Formats: sequence, C-alpha cells, structure tokens
Amino acid sequence: MCSFGPSGTGRATLALPKLVRLIYRNIWVNTDPGSLIILVGLPALYLIFFGFGFQSLAGAGGGHSYLAFLTPGILSFQVVMAGTVGGSILWADRRWGMFAQLLSGPFTRLEYLLGIMLTSLLFGLGGAAVMLGVAWALLGTGPTSPIALGTMFGVIVVGSIFFGSLMLFLGALVRSNTAYNSIQILLIFVVNFASTVFYPLSNSLPLGLRVLFQINPLTYVADAVRGAYSSTLTQGDGYQLIVLAIETVAFLFLAARAYLRSELSYE
Repeated sequence: MCSFGPSGTGRATLALPKLVRLIYRNIWVNTDPGSLIILVGLPALYLIFFGFGFQSLAGAGGGHSYLAFLTPGILSFQVVMAGTVGGSILWADRRWGMFAQLLSGPFTRLEYLLGIMLTSLLFGLGGAAVMLGVAWALLGTGPTSPIALGTMFGVIVVGSIFFGSLMLFLGALVRSNTAYNSIQILLIFVVNFASTVFYPLSNSLPLGLRVLFQINPLTYVADAVRGAYSSTLTQGDGYQLIVLAIETVAFLFLAARAYLRSELSYE
C-alpha cells in the first residue's frame, strides 16, 4: 500500500483520485520548515528588508513609495520560487528511486507530470496570497477590485507554469546534484535581479542589462502584476503577456519532451 503522508494519512490519501494523491504527496514533502522558510520566508524577508532598507535612504515618503513598488514585484517573484519546486521534486525522485516506484504503481508519466505542474501552480498562488497578506500588513492597503485580483493571480498562474516548465526541463536533463543546484541558484539570481522586481527598467542601465531585462519573462510577470496591483495596466503589458504565454507554451512543450525521455533513475 502506498503512503504519501505521515502515519495514519496513507489510507485517507488512497481514497482520493490519483492526481490529487500525487499533488498531496508533492505538497507534503515540500512543506517542512526548511522548505517553507525558503519558499515563503525568503521573499517575505526581501519585502521587509529591501522595502524598509531603501526607506532609510529615500526618506519616509520615498520609502513608502518604494515599498508600494516592491510589493507586486515580490508577489511576482513567487512564480520563480514555485517553479523550483517542480524541478526539485523530479530530480530528487529520480535520484532516490521514487520516480521508478511511483510509475511501477498506479501512476503514469503523464499523471506524474501533471502532478508536478499543478503543485508548482499551487505553490505560486499560495505564496502570492501570503505575500499579499504581508503587503497589507506593511502598507495597510492593497488591491480590492475583483478584476485586479483576478488579473494578478491569472498572471501568477502563467508565470508559475513557465518557471515550473523551465525548472522541470533542468531537472530532466541534469544528472549531477551539484550541477543542478548550481545552475538553479544562478538562474534564480539572474532572473530575479535582471528584472523589474526590485527596480524599474531605466535607460541609464548599460545596453546589455537593458536587453536582459527586456527578454526576461519575470519582467513581464512583474510589470503585469504591478499594473494590476496599482490599476495602471497598459497596452504594453498586454503585449508582454502575449509573449509570456507563447514562451510558456514553448517551454512546457520542451520540458514535457525532456521529461518523457528521461530515465527512471540515476542509479
């Protein structure tokens, strides 16, 4: 009998549909205190330390304005953190033989893939909701319009799928634990800081950095979430979302192909 949770929860999970059981299992193994500190605590610390840190440079009024600018950026950053979940699950399952065990049971490769992608999606939405609560606590205000909230979380959905696909692609191809962790950390650093999460795109930036900002999918997510958050969405944000959707479909296709061709185990 398969058991995906703590003692006493295995029978309950077996009664659920297979895909729901996989998602439950994926969430369970990623909600230990250490993982939660990284997935939720790190973005919250970014928001607190960067927001109030720059307040000390810009003064109270400027600091508050920057905090309002930074908040939707940190909401957007959750799509990157959520994406790391999917790739890490696949890599760890292959490394420790769980991937082969799950497929030898009642699960198919497609169900496993959907389980990973939906888990990343749930982490993206959950993390964004937590950050929205933190923002309300810090600013005392936030978006209340159903359209604004729907747009924000819709963009989070697309962004989570994109970065989930990117990290899944990485997890399907890289065999070395050291290489996987190093590439993932480098990707997170570059994608995060070469985007409009922390600062706007400025013509004063070197040309190479401006190009990197403009092709970075996280910039598209951050701009659209910020526009919805402040009710200032523009036509340019709409074009960026179209590009993001096309890139998401392309990377999801590449990730699925790499995953379907991947070995069951590294052993």
